[in-house]
Amino acid sequence: MSQQVSNLLPDGIDHTPYAVYTDMELYRRELERFFYTGHWCYLGLEAEIPQPGDFRLTEVGERQVIMTRLEDGSISAVENVCAHKGMRFCRERAGNATEFRCPYHQWSYNLNGDLEGVPFRRGVKQGDRVNGGMPADFRLADHGLVKLKVATRGGVIFGSFDHDVESLEDFLGPAILKYFDRLFHGPKLTLLGYTRQRIPGNWKLIQENIKDPYHGGLLHTWFVNFGLWRVDNKGEMVMDAHHRHAAMVSTRSEGGSGAATEGITSFKNTMELNDRRLLDVQAEAWWGNSTVVMLTLMPSVIIQQNVNTLATRRIRPVSPGVFDYVWTHFGFETDDAAMTERRLRQANLVGPAGYVSADDGEVVECLQQTFAASPVGSTVSMLDGKGTEEYTGHMVTETLVRGMYDYWRRVMEA
Repeated sequence: MSQQVSNLLPDGIDHTPYAVYTDMELYRRELERFFYTGHWCYLGLEAEIPQPGDFRLTEVGERQVIMTRLEDGSISAVENVCAHKGMRFCRERAGNATEFRCPYHQWSYNLNGDLEGVPFRRGVKQGDRVNGGMPADFRLADHGLVKLKVATRGGVIFGSFDHDVESLEDFLGPAILKYFDRLFHGPKLTLLGYTRQRIPGNWKLIQENIKDPYHGGLLHTWFVNFGLWRVDNKGEMVMDAHHRHAAMVSTRSEGGSGAATEGITSFKNTMELNDRRLLDVQAEAWWGNSTVVMLTLMPSVIIQQNVNTLATRRIRPVSPGVFDYVWTHFGFETDDAAMTERRLRQANLVGPAGYVSADDGEVVECLQQTFAASPVGSTVSMLDGKGTEEYTGHMVTETLVRGMYDYWRRVMEA
């Protein structure tokens, strides 16, 4: 590690220098160590590619990937880079195909990424001679697409450029796997739609945001007014043993005024819903006692259950100060029409223009502006001490944020 990068790393996990969110050398190291090696990254849902030949573009870090349903029902994932000249050959976001063919020089690949055809491989016969052609030792098998290791669980697709990565189950760990399997508990998933946004902020800030219960009952008027997330709700914060993933869990209350609202400017005692269907919450058997569960899986995805609305939020870094946030809203094939409508209506709470999530996007942008303008300074994460306990039974804590930077530092200095 260069001395420049070493100097930017925080002295402790309760302080994070602003440069951690802006430095290009750190960002490049993050891409390699979090997105391209040692980690599983979220690719999408099996419901997005239900039939053989169905494909969809996705990303891992800055690298574009094609996930495809093969004839035998399995999933392949290949980098969208032709082995010949590096062309991004797949030009459609989604579709159905029997092969992939690069438009530049027409190299063709099967859906699993194996090279099958090279124009003029054996040259072109003209009279008594053959012009051109590949060398005699050219082998199709040596020039396939870059393939990712793929794992699926509960209808969710993960991929890794690192074929030596641990199993997905070991990567998630038992504490987080419990909450993952709670949501993806058996019924096939159904695709309800997408929303996309580009946020001018560092990708880690959104991971932090969804590991931070502290702000939920302070920033978000909707949460504190209608009891979705506030400090007097029953809640728990859970980390895996490595401190890389987390679950924030809350049980909805009736809202209203109380100790949790004293002096809170976001609390609006007179706020009323014009359409009460927006919070027409129906308990589902798989919930248990938890009405809001936010899973942060390092580095690439946030998985939400916010009462009845369900979504994955894929994180795609663009630069140290920009990331794309891709929301995939889903339900279950066991849902009736009323539940599907309920999930879609409640999705207005979240997403790029959501009554809650729009706050988070604006805060991330404001933070990044500060970090870019200030050569010195650091954030502070000292609420509830300086530790990284793997379980906290309340919301007045920044334990998960400290845990994240404990893990981040270990990976970056490895």
